[in-house]
Amino acid sequence: MNTIEEIAPTRRRRRHSAEFKAKAVQDCMQPGVSIAAVALHHRLNANLLRRWVAEQEELDAAAEARELMTVPQGEFIPLQIGEPTPTPAMPDIQIEVRRGASTISIRWPGSAAAECAEWLQGWLR
Repeated sequence: MNTIEEIAPTRRRRRHSAEFKAKAVQDCMQPGVSIAAVALHHRLNANLLRRWVAEQEELDAAAEARELMTVPQGEFIPLQIGEPTPTPAMPDIQIEVRRGASTISIRWPGSAAAECAEWLQGWLR
């Protein structure tokens, strides 16, 4: 008996240029146009075209997010390098506390005001 072999033609994936993809996606973005209709017009699979549209929307969203995150260029502010400008000295903190018959006077450097407050809170307890 003779056998007849049918050889199925091999299907190759079509490759589409970036321009073709951009045109198809742009056609989908028109108001009132369905992706399926555009896919039929361009002889594409609708799911493939949906994926291209989704990818383009992600790229557009990422570009918009980057644009929102950019900080506008500020005005140049020159900095003086060299000897620092002397800051005015803070006056000393002077405290006089009377407790019963006792009086205590304290003089604390103004630059260490936080430490003075901490010490005073502990002492007054």
